[in-house]
Amino acid sequence: MDKENIPEHVAIIMDGNGRWAKSHGLERWEGHKKGVDAVRTAMEAAGEIGVKYLTLYAFSIENWNRPKKEIDVLMGLMVDAILAETDNLMRKQVRVKAIGNLSDLPEEVYNKLQGLITRTASNTGLTLVLALSYGARWEILTAAKRIAQDVRDGKIEDVEAFTDVDFSTYLTTSGIPDPDLLIRTSGECRLSNFLLWQLAYTELYFLDKFWPDFEKEDLYLAIRNFQKRERRFGLTGEQLKK
Repeated sequence: MDKENIPEHVAIIMDGNGRWAKSHGLERWEGHKKGVDAVRTAMEAAGEIGVKYLTLYAFSIENWNRPKKEIDVLMGLMVDAILAETDNLMRKQVRVKAIGNLSDLPEEVYNKLQGLITRTASNTGLTLVLALSYGARWEILTAAKRIAQDVRDGKIEDVEAFTDVDFSTYLTTSGIPDPDLLIRTSGECRLSNFLLWQLAYTELYFLDKFWPDFEKEDLYLAIRNFQKRERRFGLTGEQLKK
């Protein structure tokens, strides 16, 4: 692995908890519980090799349509994970952020999450971004509404001068660099309404393995694959060499 070419920001769609559980003859909630261990694995691996931002798609807006029993289990696991991992996050200097429509979260989950964000705010290591009750279309639409309101209020005077950089400041990821690498587990090859604006130039890597089976070596393989690619951003190879 080229230590001089580590992606600054890795995003992961953690897919396959339910199918992992089914393949092992277990209940779906047991797959989600096992998936928490994979989160810890990914976080530790990313921090060890120098990734600065790790964004995990933990719960989508569409996930609210799942059976209430499964949602309740997921939320309970989230609270337990937050409480259990706090000391570990502090030791490893991990800073936690969250993106999404967080007001939809149960009060207990929201309060524990905000407490964790506050406690880790001064940490200087890996920034762990949790996408919770998140949907890219919701995010873009919300940003557009806020921009329209600012135009109406006179806060944006020259619409023609408004740039994509300006637009990005209205997103929940404002201040966070766009992902260099996206990993999706379970063999599915789609984005599932995740970071649609931010992934415009991201390298995509699809892994045929369920999330609970994700190991450090899987992250390393994805990064080595990333390092073999030439990121042109619309330029030619000759232009990049100049």
